[in-house]
Amino acid sequence: MDYPTSARNFLIYAFTLVLLMFLPSCQYEFIEEDAPDPNKEYSFKDDILPIFEAKSCTSCHRSGSTYPDLTPTNAYNSIVPNLVNLSNPESSKIYSYPHPATTTHGFQKYSTAQANIILEWIKQGAINN
Repeated sequence: MDYPTSARNFLIYAFTLVLLMFLPSCQYEFIEEDAPDPNKEYSFKDDILPIFEAKSCTSCHRSGSTYPDLTPTNAYNSIVPNLVNLSNPESSKIYSYPHPATTTHGFQKYSTAQANIILEWIKQGAINN
């Protein structure tokens, strides 16, 4: 079937327009989370506890409920030393269990940035500061 020139041009333009409409849907936005500053001394009170609060961890992990107790008054003693491995920080359960790359903790997980801060805090000795 041979189309007249005007009809052929219309089909080419229409096809091009449809193609251009779908191209933006193929774009990806990569959000790179900042790596923690290894020169910063991370504070349990100022850097770690806010992660538990932001992720609503204390809705389950509170006194008389699911272990560990992550409420501000009990969190440190509930985590250290039982869930922290200073000789192999990456194996610390407080870091690895709710890590975003794992499938073990089915509810709230850390963001990658939060997990990295917790890991850095452990590497710095998991101090109650």
